[in-house]
Amino acid sequence: MTETRDDNVTWLTQEAYNRLTAELEHLSGPGRIEIADRIEAAREEGDLKENGGYHAAKEEQGKIEARIVQLQQILNNARVGEAPRSEGVVGPGMTVTVKFEGDDDEVTFLLASREESGAPIDVYSPKSPLGSAINGKKAGDTATYTLPNGRSLTVEIIDAVPYGAA
Repeated sequence: MTETRDDNVTWLTQEAYNRLTAELEHLSGPGRIEIADRIEAAREEGDLKENGGYHAAKEEQGKIEARIVQLQQILNNARVGEAPRSEGVVGPGMTVTVKFEGDDDEVTFLLASREESGAPIDVYSPKSPLGSAINGKKAGDTATYTLPNGRSLTVEIIDAVPYGAA
């Protein structure tokens, strides 16, 4: 597999891609028609200045349109079904086990897009401070990253295996 350093890529499983595609199709088709019908029905009730139903429907329409744009961007930049990196190397699509410095407990999570949040384990984004620090590291390596409060934290990579193989 060729490695690229494109920060705009969103790594998705086929299942997540299909789910997001279905959501986009619904929102841009029946979803738009449904909200347009609700706006029209509220408009027929009279004075728009004091029509709560009309304003609520218009606000929902804005949220739907924003979600459509977000889904289009995600799907346009998605890589689907790409083979994960080799076992033992941290990267998107890998189940990673780490141990934080000063803590004996191990933490296991999936390094993937937040759109994979349907996974049965915690999901950390490769763009997060932790994800960025450990990306490309191997089992046995350590990485230090900066927390939002400005403190630094060191983590040791215990294991990295393709998701579903753990």
